[in-house]
Amino acid sequence: MTVKIRFFARFRELLGTDIVTEVVPGTMFTSLITTTARKNPAGYAAIFDEKGAFHEFVILMKNGKRIELTDAAKTPVVDGDEIAVFPPVAGG
Repeated sequence: MTVKIRFFARFRELLGTDIVTEVVPGTMFTSLITTTARKNPAGYAAIFDEKGAFHEFVILMKNGKRIELTDAAKTPVVDGDEIAVFPPVAGG
């Protein structure tokens, strides 16, 4: 199975973007992001706290739909999914 992960803003600077990766069936959203983010310690620390939980400000999306942080560990990824990870956003 192939999925695409897109990191944005500061996360993109640390981890890259448009990452296409192979996953095994049954992979959960949190596991996918954890594995990918561990490739850069600063990127991992930007997304996860010291206990390995998402920072409360992280925004997660799967195929354009928001995923609540509390649901990410039980949300499976499937072939063709596009995952997006955003830092807090501000605008004016």
